[in-house]
Amino acid sequence: MTKKIRVGVIGTGHLGQHHARNYFENPRCDLRMVCDTNPSQLKKIASNFKAKGITDFKEMIGEVDAVSIATPTSTHFEVASTLLDNGIHCLVEKPICTTVIDAAKLTSLARKSNLVLQVGHIEHFNLAVQKFKEILTTPRFIECHRQGPFDPRVKDVGVVLDLMIHDIDIIMRIVNSPIKSIESAGVAILTNKEDIANARLKFESGCIANVTVSRVTPKPLRKLRVFQDDAYISLDYRKQTMEVFRRRLKSPPVAPGDVPYFIESKKIRVKRQEPLKLELDHFLDCVEKQNYDPQTTGEQAMEALDVVIRITEQIRSTTVPFPTMAPPIVDR
Repeated sequence: MTKKIRVGVIGTGHLGQHHARNYFENPRCDLRMVCDTNPSQLKKIASNFKAKGITDFKEMIGEVDAVSIATPTSTHFEVASTLLDNGIHCLVEKPICTTVIDAAKLTSLARKSNLVLQVGHIEHFNLAVQKFKEILTTPRFIECHRQGPFDPRVKDVGVVLDLMIHDIDIIMRIVNSPIKSIESAGVAILTNKEDIANARLKFESGCIANVTVSRVTPKPLRKLRVFQDDAYISLDYRKQTMEVFRRRLKSPPVAPGDVPYFIESKKIRVKRQEPLKLELDHFLDCVEKQNYDPQTTGEQAMEALDVVIRITEQIRSTTVPFPTMAPPIVDR
């Protein structure tokens, strides 16, 4: 019988509790510990999933083989570097860190220690995204919309680091070309950071990507649209569905002056599965097989972080917080 992997979860809030649930339900691992600084939340999650509840993550050293880190982004470097230093494999929720320098240090530490460092860019484990990658050829134009209502738990970062990083990470992988230029804009509405943002990326390949994110929109929306030479592909992340539009040649004879083509559409559905479950399964696979190149590596996360930081800095150099904007002039 294969020895179970001893795991822990640090941060049991909105996302961390689902890490704990998935580990608890997975027969390949043993959820030993959960850590949180909120006593009531810690007690609830520890009780629900029969794990030891602790308030200091360092107590996991020597007790677990691997951890999920779902704490605020500002704490990722301290927590992950301490655990990697002590031989523990880490899955760090996105963004990997708040700075590229810290991300590089974590990545280097994991490589030198022969440890798994996986970053929680969960869309790569969305089965619709995996199917989408099979259809993709050479993207010419990409449009993304990722919108939803405000969530107070993520007010420590702007919407670019919170939401746009998902799409930037996907775009950089599918385009696979250096960025030539970035134009971005944003507005702070409910916080002192951007709550709505748009970025337009131009790549050396000629591809252009237009990305819009908002955390002040009532209805959730998660869509990616790609134009390529032979098709237009529309992907809905939430519904895990796709629609592909292709140009087809009409059967002859074609009337004089008539367009010789028609557009064929095809809806593609995949068997829905929880992306987080697939993500954690992959993490456990990497730990078991000593695969130090998971689907979402520290290096890839660092590249996406670098781009969103550039976008954030560009936005904040020109953004005026909405509540402090001067009122409009009204004719009397």
